[in-house]
Amino acid sequence: MSYFHACVLGLIQGVSEFLPVSSSAHLALTPWLLGWPDPGLTFDVALHAGTLAAVLGYFWRDWLELLTQSAACPTGPQARLLGMLALGSVPAAVFGLAFEKAAEATLRGPALVAALLIGFGALMEAADRFGRRARCVSDLSWVGGLLIGCAQALAIAPGVSRSGVTMTAALALGLTRQDSARFSFLLATPIIAGASLLKLRHLHAVDLTGPFWMGVIVSAVSGWAAVGFLLKSLPSTGLRPYAAYRVLAGLAVLAVYFLR
Repeated sequence: MSYFHACVLGLIQGVSEFLPVSSSAHLALTPWLLGWPDPGLTFDVALHAGTLAAVLGYFWRDWLELLTQSAACPTGPQARLLGMLALGSVPAAVFGLAFEKAAEATLRGPALVAALLIGFGALMEAADRFGRRARCVSDLSWVGGLLIGCAQALAIAPGVSRSGVTMTAALALGLTRQDSARFSFLLATPIIAGASLLKLRHLHAVDLTGPFWMGVIVSAVSGWAAVGFLLKSLPSTGLRPYAAYRVLAGLAVLAVYFLR
């Protein structure tokens, strides 16, 4: 892994993990399009560590407030939100542990990834256009939180997008754009942390090379910037630009796939 490859893949991971365009799709398609070698498990750890640092760095105040106020008042709204995040994390954790290896082996074909980019892009556009966008996170029911968690479990397939599918589900349930994004990022944090810890056990001191740390730093910085950009722009732009990008990117991949 060269420094250049590490920098490019770290940037792709950081930006596409939090913008609703699917980081797993971009990381699967980039080596295929450019003829690069598979970055391997070690670099996958670096990218997960970087995005975990990004989301914790952006939302550390939210998590601190959730934990301290939940401890102070176990029946209050923050405790309820914390419990809902815990419940919503269960489906993705179960699916990830049970099917991650199978998904990596069978769902990374360019044509399938392109189809998922297009299909879930269309769903995203529909939810953003027709969702009522009138409810806050505090209005979300336990069933609603679980449904968003089940949607997050679908992100095991490259092309779905963790942030995209959870925001789509939240918008379909009537949440505002801003609250959909905030709940999506909070819900993603335990899963990203769990995936990082599980992969970390395969890491050895010899793997901690310069390109490894380059991937961590670039994905963390670009991920932090992507979260801030999305939260600031989402109320006015909505998800339509990302849905359009997904459809165009999927069509381009299909064109390359069938013309090669």
